[in-house]
Amino acid sequence: MTRSDTIRSDRQADRARRRFIAASGAFGGALALGVVPDAHAQAVGYQTLPSALPTRDPSSIEVLEFFWFGCPHCYRFEPTINAWAAQRPDDTSFVREAPPFNPGWENHSRTFYAAEALGITDGMFDQMFHEIHEKRQAMRSPDAVGKLVESLDLGVDAETFEKAMVSFSVETGMRRGLQLARDAKISGVPALLINGKYTTSASLAGGNEGMIRVVNRLIEQERDAA
Repeated sequence: MTRSDTIRSDRQADRARRRFIAASGAFGGALALGVVPDAHAQAVGYQTLPSALPTRDPSSIEVLEFFWFGCPHCYRFEPTINAWAAQRPDDTSFVREAPPFNPGWENHSRTFYAAEALGITDGMFDQMFHEIHEKRQAMRSPDAVGKLVESLDLGVDAETFEKAMVSFSVETGMRRGLQLARDAKISGVPALLINGKYTTSASLAGGNEGMIRVVNRLIEQERDAA
């Protein structure tokens, strides 16, 4: 990459960052308020949304995880949700969203959505968590993330990945994640949205394994209702 290319890339990233912060600024205040679960939600381990949200594939029962690469609770939850996802029922889909709840999360969110856009999520997802939580690397700069992706031999070089981080598809993905989190009344991560109707978290379900028990129960409930 030449110096002029670098300057141009930096300017593009800066413009994208300003656009994103401007678009999501009002959302941050809503998240800061949090959501206080009622007694029924505490008793059953989940909350029911006032109205169902659309899912990506209406023909399946969708389980959606909201997460952040920098979150230690998410890091500890990943082995549990990954094991469940590997053995989930055939009529169930599993997807993720990485909404940047505050500006400090932004480049981690861009990393996830860029990997999705380039089709390399499976190859870099666990390694990103490992770099942050085991090797104590912040991984907040596009340069650091680009170098990591290139080192993983996924067929994507650093320059390509960094450009993807400020692409239109990534901007769209972040806005979608933020909107879903707002509509689902998510105030922290990790959190799960089941079939667009119910949300659960470790605090509601009594831990990571409790979240899986709640998910399985709600899947059965949705299947019976269908």
